[in-house]
Amino acid sequence: MLVILSGVAGAGKDTIKKELIKRMENVETLPSFTSRPKREGDVEGGTYYFVTKPEFEQMIENGDFYEYDVHHNNYYGTSKKLLKEKMDSGKIIVKDIDVNGTEHLIELLKNDTKIVTIFLRVPKEELKRRLKSRIDKPSPEEIMLRLNRFDYEESRINLYDYVLRNNDLEKTVQIIMTIIENEKRIEQNK
Repeated sequence: MLVILSGVAGAGKDTIKKELIKRMENVETLPSFTSRPKREGDVEGGTYYFVTKPEFEQMIENGDFYEYDVHHNNYYGTSKKLLKEKMDSGKIIVKDIDVNGTEHLIELLKNDTKIVTIFLRVPKEELKRRLKSRIDKPSPEEIMLRLNRFDYEESRINLYDYVLRNNDLEKTVQIIMTIIENEKRIEQNK
């Protein structure tokens, strides 16, 4: 099963993903490849797989991605090889990805993969506060870039199976754990 978490930058996707992996058996992440520079706290193969822009463009040319996109002037993409390996191992994959990537993965994988999509909503003012207090200290320009994407991402929530307001981490994690368990049961009873 592939569980997709989406929401604007600062919605809590990465924090929730880490909590799900910590608390649930058989749950793993699938980091995207990115051309963005490493930030403090980033772990190669943990948060992302880091490559240069020319390397990423070569991977595009080689057809290595299910989907890829450009955000905040950097490439992000989902590896065909890595996703297939993890799915074949029987793991539940939790992937945080934007709305465009979600749409592409649904279209490409819907016939042979159980996909559960969850959109995390955060009020715009709360989002601004979270972005300003991040460890990686985004510049005012980066914050504006991310806030400008807010309305577009919010306009795409009809793609998602579940839409949750993420204003209480523990409650949100518990709800998502319940969703995963229920979806797993439904899939096993087919």
